Amino acid sequence: MAANLGLFSDPSPPPPISGHVPSSRRRPSHDRISFAPDSSHSASSPSALGVPARHGSRAESERLAASQRDLPDEDARLVVVGDAPGTAEAAARLGLGVGPAGNAVRTGKYSVLSFLPRNLFEQFRRVAYVYFLVIAVLNQLPQLAVFGRGASLLPLAFVLFVTALKDAYEDFRRHRSDRLENNRSSLVLGPSPLPRFLPKPWKRIRVGDVVKLLADDPAPADMVLLSTSDPTGVAYVRTTNLDGESNLKSRYAKQETLARTPEDGFAGVIRCERPNRNIYGFHANLELRGGRRVSLGPSNIVLRGCELKNTAWAVGVVVYAGKDTKVMLNSSGAPSKRSRLETRMNRETLFLSVFLLAMCLIVCTLNGIWLVVHQNELELMQFFRKRDYSGGDEKNYNYYGIAMTVFIIFLMAVIVFQIMIPISLYISMELVRLGQAYFMTRDTNLYDESSNLRFQCRALNINEDLGQIKYIFSDKTGTLTENKMEFQCATVGGVDYSGGKAPSPIETGFYSIVVGDQFWRPKMLVKTDPELAKLLRNGGETEEGKCAREFFLALAACNTIVPLILETPDPKQKLIDYQGESPDEQALVYAAAAYGFVLVERTSGYIVIDVLGDRQRFDVLGLHEFDSDRKRMSVIIGCPDKTVKLYVKGADNSMFGVIDKSINLDIIRATETHLHNYSSLGLRTLVVGTRKLSRTEFEEWQSAYEKASTALLGRAGLLRTVATDIERNLHILGATGIEDKLQKGVPEAIESLRQAGIKVWVLTGDKQETAISIGYSCKLLTREMTQIIINSYSREACRKSLEDAMAMCNKLTELSPMAQSSTTAAGSGRIRLALIIDGNSLVYILETDLQEELFGIASKCDVVLCCRVAPLQKAGIVALVKHRTDDMTLAIGDGANDVSMIQMADVGIGISGQEGRQAVMASDFSMGQFRFLVPLLLVHGHWNYQRMGYMILYNFYKNAAFVLVLFWYTFYTAFTLTTAITEWSSLLYSVLYTAFPTIVVGILDKDLSRRTLVRYPRLYGAGQREEKYNLKLFIICLIESVWQSLAIFYVPYFVYRHSTIDGSGLGDIWALAAVIVVNIHLAMDVARWNWMTHAIIWGSILATAICVMVIDSIWFLSGYWAIFHVMGTTLFWACLLCTIVVGIIPHFILKAFIDYFMPSDIQIAREMEKFGHLNQAMRSEIRMRTFSQS
Repeated sequence: MAANLGLFSDPSPPPPISGHVPSSRRRPSHDRISFAPDSSHSASSPSALGVPARHGSRAESERLAASQRDLPDEDARLVVVGDAPGTAEAAARLGLGVGPAGNAVRTGKYSVLSFLPRNLFEQFRRVAYVYFLVIAVLNQLPQLAVFGRGASLLPLAFVLFVTALKDAYEDFRRHRSDRLENNRSSLVLGPSPLPRFLPKPWKRIRVGDVVKLLADDPAPADMVLLSTSDPTGVAYVRTTNLDGESNLKSRYAKQETLARTPEDGFAGVIRCERPNRNIYGFHANLELRGGRRVSLGPSNIVLRGCELKNTAWAVGVVVYAGKDTKVMLNSSGAPSKRSRLETRMNRETLFLSVFLLAMCLIVCTLNGIWLVVHQNELELMQFFRKRDYSGGDEKNYNYYGIAMTVFIIFLMAVIVFQIMIPISLYISMELVRLGQAYFMTRDTNLYDESSNLRFQCRALNINEDLGQIKYIFSDKTGTLTENKMEFQCATVGGVDYSGGKAPSPIETGFYSIVVGDQFWRPKMLVKTDPELAKLLRNGGETEEGKCAREFFLALAACNTIVPLILETPDPKQKLIDYQGESPDEQALVYAAAAYGFVLVERTSGYIVIDVLGDRQRFDVLGLHEFDSDRKRMSVIIGCPDKTVKLYVKGADNSMFGVIDKSINLDIIRATETHLHNYSSLGLRTLVVGTRKLSRTEFEEWQSAYEKASTALLGRAGLLRTVATDIERNLHILGATGIEDKLQKGVPEAIESLRQAGIKVWVLTGDKQETAISIGYSCKLLTREMTQIIINSYSREACRKSLEDAMAMCNKLTELSPMAQSSTTAAGSGRIRLALIIDGNSLVYILETDLQEELFGIASKCDVVLCCRVAPLQKAGIVALVKHRTDDMTLAIGDGANDVSMIQMADVGIGISGQEGRQAVMASDFSMGQFRFLVPLLLVHGHWNYQRMGYMILYNFYKNAAFVLVLFWYTFYTAFTLTTAITEWSSLLYSVLYTAFPTIVVGILDKDLSRRTLVRYPRLYGAGQREEKYNLKLFIICLIESVWQSLAIFYVPYFVYRHSTIDGSGLGDIWALAAVIVVNIHLAMDVARWNWMTHAIIWGSILATAICVMVIDSIWFLSGYWAIFHVMGTTLFWACLLCTIVVGIIPHFILKAFIDYFMPSDIQIAREMEKFGHLNQAMRSEIRMRTFSQS
């Protein structure tokens, strides 16, 4: 980096600027208990060491930290520029990484040869499938062949086939997408002696190839820029395909590589880190001829999928290809989680397994007793005869002794009673979840019109968990707020300018600049303060005017914003659109433009700013990006008057530590007061400072920066040290206040969630005052709440604060009965508490034994607000609750710093907002607005839970009822496991006869309407209390299955016991009766009928009858024509009707008794809907207090 030393010719910086200190605004008083040191420490106390607020892009700190990691030898890869074979050879020879990987991508899981074995392996990872496979294998043994060998394999084969078909279709779509991607082409530099760029398919590109991109072309691989069409080496890319961010980013080619054209050849070796998933980090060095090394960072690499914009062409060398590219390394599937119901289901499955084992033991034991009693008669019995008299030679025949026979009977019982554990349940659950996901994604109440995004289900196996949430952990910026920053006010030179007025588009008061015969104006209009605008234009050489000009010059220069010129219908007017990664920076640059400091052009070496009509060029001599340690960014500018100035902006707790307090003390104090006022109004604040650099200071910085940026080891720490050394003794210019407005409907959503019994915790990186103000605006905090604030800076201080807070909680809890008049409108009779804790305190609490104390306090509070927390601290807070309670947790966020929290929670939701798609890619569900949580949880969550809970219990019940019918029959067949019901009916019972009604009901049934569930949020508590699926309901279902099996078996048995009907005819009656009874049982429990429910329930009964008749029409099967012999008699229909009535009456009586004498909240609400007594409850309007209303 070069600098013109002739710049240093101006006098020293201007003298201090004084100003008045306006009175601060105060909130109405409220109860607040603070366990923290004196708040006056905020400017320079240890709070500067705490967790930073997220100013600028909230991911910037992670990006820089990742990009400046050290690069040990064992983590390196060599890339020979323009020589793909040489790259592979060098990598193999030196063992520094892998170079020869191709650029073809493959997202498909299977190939033609691997599909069958791999898919079967994945399916049999379910233990239940292994169980059914063992049963089918046992049935293949002649001694155990209860069912036909083919028939016994049918249910398992059907389930495996349907699942494999679904997997094959999904994989086919992935392979088709891969083919389209791999066959795209890009221009690649050919070999010598006549190198030129020729089209080449992406799949044939290799590491080391030189690729040329044209405007709007996507990058085929991760490539380091060598040159661009811009003389300064800048290129603009859009990373929408990578992280969802639509703003343009600037990437740069090194000056050392711009000298030669690619066709002339370029010799160099890149030594870079091995492939990794960090899309914001890149660490490498380029070694040129002569041994010179040039450092490369994330600003020098264009990742696969990025599109070249506003640049004619760019040339780069591929460093990562194919599966090694960052986008492919980040292409992980949806997270795998298990729902609470599925976990609970294992308990009932184990119980059913024990029940099944007991039944088998009973049968084989009684069979052994029967054999002992009748052992002298076995010689004459056809089934048990000991000898074969049909041939000439006597031999043992079909008899293995009592012990072996008992063991065989046990195994046969396992085979016959196998459907006690329903194989169809697993595939039914998958289909129901798929149907539920379809209706959630198509719900217009979850559609975000502003972003044109629908709700997405990324994890289909936890839909029902949405109905049991007890804790919600939410980010603030971009989740509760829009993350669309608007400049509201500023304090300059100690004077508060917050009386701005936003101009409307039809007004002519907006600022514009003249370029030739055209007028250019900023795309976004910003409110301006008349007094400040007048000071800038008429302040002249006054100290206040100079300070104001320096302030806005800093806003226009200290950023990474790229100005784009947009066409308008008027040919004489153009718009300036400021593109950047940080919404805060965009708002500040628009504010500077509104006051006359218009950023017009940016290159890698300079910027052009129109200063009140005078266009000036400023050389960018150095830039230190924002990072989480410094919490600020700075730029070194060469001014037109040959001076060199340092402009710095950052968080207040960081900036006040580097500001020179020996001068302008009154301005510093006034600025602190204004910052407190801004934060109390919920504004995001930044402090701006400057310093004029002498020749010696600049040369020292330049030398240190060059050494640090080219260091092979310790580069991150050296660059931070260089930045810290130069960012000192600053003159304060002022501070800004930016409003991040609440999203639409957030207060109402939080109030509904609170009424639903859900605790909402907010975890934010913002400063405490800002977080508290937003808490009031979104109705998270109320005036009636008593705030407990913990701000500590040591372990012992944290322990003392927690002890005091616990004592206070206990005391207030004791006082609650006497606080009836001062509690909330809910009339709960207790004092409501809010815990507010900062990241500093969490550092000492989450890593020590103080977690239990914190959890004890937090569990007593209605609201928890965590300020200045780091990403891992967010995950730690979620884990604090998740690992200490059985309550379901949900985390919702929109940025990369929310990923760890989202993955830690039971349910993770990503907001598709301004911060990219990192949160969405890590989430289970994604949506566009926080307010969509209300219909998602209170409506779909409730429906999904009650449907899935009932479906699981119903499957257990219907299969148990059928198995018990088979069990009772063994008592009349000498416990030999002979079955009257045909083997096909036994196998088709759970797969075909009764499977589809429960699937349809599980997808479509609604116990309450959407309107009722939204109006009465407390109905959501049914899922939290597990009212639809618990051990009590499971036992009741088993009792009902026992009764109904007795009715199904014994009513036909007593009716036909003295008739001439054979076993097959009686078995057909039992099969039909079982299907009819369980379907009528289901029909009685359906809450909301529609044509599809009618069709599937009654159609299943009809289909069963048809199947039974078809089976009995096949001459080579047992029971040929049996059903036709009995159906023609009146006795058959009377028996069937009597069986249904006897079996169903107890269920009807129990249902009526519970609904009448012990109705649940759900039942009461259903009756109110049914009989029209649903009150039109008026929902109270929740006022949203914003800066503009203050």
